[in-house]
This record gives sequence, C-alpha cells and structure tokens, in this order.
Amino acid sequence: MFAIPNLSQDFYRFIWDGRMILTGLNPYIFLPENFIDDGILLIEQAEELYKGMGPMNGSHYTNYPPLNQFCFYIAALFSGKSILGAAIVMRIQIILADIGILYFGAKLLEKIGLNRNRIFFYALNPFIIIELTGNLHFEPVMLFFLIVSLYLFQKKKWMLSAFMLAFSISIKLIPLLILPIFLKRFLVKKEKLVLGENIGKLMLFYGIIIITTVILFLPFVSEFLIESYTNSVGLWFRSFEFNASFYYLLREIGYLFRGYNEIAIIGKIAPVLTIFFLLFISFYKRNQKTEEIITSMLVVFSFYYFTTTTMHPWYLATLVILSIFTKYTFPLVWSFVIVLSYQAYSNSPWQENLWFVTLEYLIVYGYLLYEIKKPTQNLSGKNCYEKEKESGL
Repeated sequence: MFAIPNLSQDFYRFIWDGRMILTGLNPYIFLPENFIDDGILLIEQAEELYKGMGPMNGSHYTNYPPLNQFCFYIAALFSGKSILGAAIVMRIQIILADIGILYFGAKLLEKIGLNRNRIFFYALNPFIIIELTGNLHFEPVMLFFLIVSLYLFQKKKWMLSAFMLAFSISIKLIPLLILPIFLKRFLVKKEKLVLGENIGKLMLFYGIIIITTVILFLPFVSEFLIESYTNSVGLWFRSFEFNASFYYLLREIGYLFRGYNEIAIIGKIAPVLTIFFLLFISFYKRNQKTEEIITSMLVVFSFYYFTTTTMHPWYLATLVILSIFTKYTFPLVWSFVIVLSYQAYSNSPWQENLWFVTLEYLIVYGYLLYEIKKPTQNLSGKNCYEKEKESGL
C-alpha cells in the first residue's frame, strides 16, 4: 500500500496528467518536456515527476483515455503535493476495482455454470498483485467495467452492458477490438439471420458505446486533440518494441535480407492481420452464448498480443481474467513465465536478453499447442463446460 512502484515509470506520467487537469490544462495537447525545457513549472513536483517518467515518456503526448484521466485527477485532488500520496490514492482505486472484479466475476462464473472460486486464479495471482496493484497499471479498472458489462449482457440487460463497455474503452482502448464479436449474438438466432427483429437493438447497442465514448472525450476536445492522440497511439505500432514474439522473428528476417529494422512495415501489417482475424472469429464462430463470446475475445486478444511489437507484462491481465471463464489455461502459464521479461529491467538503460524471451514463448506456445491438441479442446468452445460441472469443479 505504501510503496513506490519499482518496475514501471508510467505512474509518474499518471500523476503529471492528473495535476495538469487539476490546474485546468488539457494533458492531451501539452508535452511535459516543453514545460521543463522552458522552466515553466505549473504543477507541484514537476521536475521530479519528469525525471521519474523519463525523457522518452515526457517527449510524447499522453495516450490515456478520458475516464483513466479522471482516475489520475482523483489522485491529484487528494494528493496534489506528494508523489507517494498520489500513488496510494491510485492504488486504492485499483484495489477497489479488483474487489469489484472479484464480486461480479464470481457472479458471472455462476451464471455460466462454473465454480465461482475460479475467480481467485485472477485475484490471488502473484503476477496480478505485483504488476497491477504494485506497479499501478489501471487494467483492473478497465477489466472491472468489462466484466460488469459481460455480466449484464448475460442477464440480457444489453443497454446497461453497452454503457459499461464504453466505460471500459474509456479506461483503455483495447476493448474496441472485441466489438464485432457481439454481432452474431444480435443478428443470428438458431443459426438463422434475424435482421428485422434485432437490427434496432444492435444499432442501439453500438450507438450507446460510440456516443458515450465520444461524450467522455468532449471535455478534452481541441483542434490539436485528434492529431496529438493518434500520433501518440501510433507510436506503439511504428516505434516501440518489447517482449514481442512473432515480431522479433520477422525483425531478424528483415535484418538478414534488408539489413535494418523493418518495424515501420511490420508495425503496420500486424494490426491489419489482427483485424482480418477478428472478422474471421466474429463471423465464423457461433458467438451466441456468453461463454462463447468470452472465448472468442480471448482468442482475438491472444492473436493481437502474439503479433504485437510491444507486449508489456501488464497487458496479460486481460487474458488472465478472460481465461477463467473458458477452457483455456495458457494465460495462467504465461502469467508465471512472463516474469522472464523482467530481466530487461536489470540493465540501465533496459536491454532485453532474447534468450529469456525465447524461453518464455517456447513455454507459452508449447502449452497452448498442448491445450489445442487435447481431445476435448476446440476453438468453438462446445462441450467444454460439461465435464467441469459433472466433476463438481
């Protein structure tokens, strides 16, 4: 509770953004480095925060969505002059979100016929405690809204579910990726299209998500917002690389044949492949029951993280929580071996040892292949829950 994170610098930027909002400034259109270079110290502990976040972070526009910015603002409101105090306030928010996940996750497990105690594979996972509660990453807040959304969707309260999903997107943008997976739930019934019956519901469901997300951005709207925000998000695809798997293989091939890093090309191709894969999963799989929808989410997110140029450890939290509602357990194995990526932090500046990365992904892909090849496993998710129910697990 009273510790400063030592495996991440991001929280310094969180505090900076929150104090910017507290002083009435838009964090999306100002660079921390400009304030420091010009000697304009409008927020408390500006120099200390800039030193903590580092020049690379301070030279980029913030990419955290509006509801996440509100979390940072709360930290600034209650502790505007103490870094440790702000860290404690943010940690309390994250713990409260995890308590919410514990509650609604258990209820959702019961709703789909699984043992509610499976939620502890997330809540008591050492990786989750270290990487999220300890290092102050806000995935739990995003996942709280996502789990509540799925719980409400299971109860057929799809309008409230849409609002919760919009809130989740407004913490982290990644849930945008799974929106098409809901299509068949509205448009297909007993393997037949029901366009006339449910097209209105579908449009309202997506309309609520889009409009709510846009409204949450409105307080930060300016003529520079779209340009600064898209540039910041785009950096993840064209500049940053960490703990990647397939990308590192393609990068080495690029070095071999072209003599230089091909991230500018690979970084653009990978998202396109993810979109095609998303559309395949959205239209080919049944995606009728909630457990089928969650399985499709897990598969799509996994494909994205397997092909991304940057796989920070805390991203894995999404796969861990989704996996407990499915038959797949490879994210739990990954949550154990992903600590191998921490080796990079032992160097200053950080530098990866690709032997550690190779070992990590050999274990993950090896176990995933084993799960897929098991006689009872298939990507459709059919008949995967009956055995658990029969065994009393």
